[in-house]
Amino acid sequence: MIRSILDTDLYKFTTSYAYFKLYPQAIGTFTFNDRAKTQFDDDFLEDLKAELKALERIALSEDEFQYMIHNCKYIPQNYFEWLKGFHFDFSKINVWLDEERHLQINVTDYMYKVTLYEIPILATVSELFHLRNSYDAEAMIERLEKKEQIARDNNIIFSDFGTRRRFSYDVQRMVVKHLKNNPCGCTGTSNCHLAMELDMKMIGTYPHELPMFIAAVNGGPRNANYLTMEDWVKVYDGYLGTALTDSFGSEVFFNNFSKKHACLFDGVRHDSGDPILFIDMAINRYKELGIDPMTKSIVFSDSLNFEKCVQIKKACEGRIKCMFGIGTNLTCDTGHASCNIVMKLSSCQINSRKPKELCVKLSDVEGKEMGDPQEVAVYRYLLRNQGNKQNEQ
Repeated sequence: MIRSILDTDLYKFTTSYAYFKLYPQAIGTFTFNDRAKTQFDDDFLEDLKAELKALERIALSEDEFQYMIHNCKYIPQNYFEWLKGFHFDFSKINVWLDEERHLQINVTDYMYKVTLYEIPILATVSELFHLRNSYDAEAMIERLEKKEQIARDNNIIFSDFGTRRRFSYDVQRMVVKHLKNNPCGCTGTSNCHLAMELDMKMIGTYPHELPMFIAAVNGGPRNANYLTMEDWVKVYDGYLGTALTDSFGSEVFFNNFSKKHACLFDGVRHDSGDPILFIDMAINRYKELGIDPMTKSIVFSDSLNFEKCVQIKKACEGRIKCMFGIGTNLTCDTGHASCNIVMKLSSCQINSRKPKELCVKLSDVEGKEMGDPQEVAVYRYLLRNQGNKQNEQ
């Protein structure tokens, strides 16, 4: 299960620190969603509660503290001093089965704390789900070697993004260690604990929750991408420069993508929708802003396998640089169906005196939106003309 407070994705710490610095009084609720609508039994629920209770014992060790302050210099030491004293609190986690035996989880706390619960909860659910299944490590490595060869043959640059829906910690460690020991274009891992253990680079920037939060507390989604990038630059001053595009649809993002941010950010991340159409959209926007697309990158991270990466790379060739974040296809390729689970920010408030606001994610795929249906309809109404006019802020 969860081995360390660092057994999570880097973006959880970078986002936590952004809240820590800019919105220290903000409060939020994260809500679990099982897209597969799996039915669970009471034994699973009790095992899950026990594992989530066990998270309370995890704390940042001195070795981990030293590693992070020396390898995460864009986050100041005072944040990790605070993290030393942080413990997960099981009383903040509500977990139950509804009448249809579907798993329900939500967590509420200050934003800089509650964001840290997401990945450990998802990874724990995924690992418990797979406990009933066995895997053949030798066969898994054989499949991995074929993927590594595809990456070498096609000069694919990629990272491991597989913590949240992994088969288990041991499987993820086995895979990432093999990738490191067999050079194939793997540049690092999003998992901070594995990066520390295996002496690899930590990879990550910001997630959907940040523009969702900004939209909720700053008057809606029309300028939320712009304001999110403004905040990110205030906090990180040019580090971690990959902007996520699909919180409210990528067309809306690019109409919010100013010359300033297009210059400051190294590139953008594609996480839903047609990747080939997205390539054209990104290149066209960079050209409109007078920027050579070959100086920028797209990070692709939407349900990838290596064959898809080859097709996408061919579409980018000579037009824009590309790299890939690969998750389940690396850390849960065991012959069993993986979980289709997410945990997203569902509501927030700028401080305890302000009203609670509902959060929405729209995505680039119809039907994958998240949030209260009425609030989703409001967001769509507010954004209905955003695709037809440029925001040249």
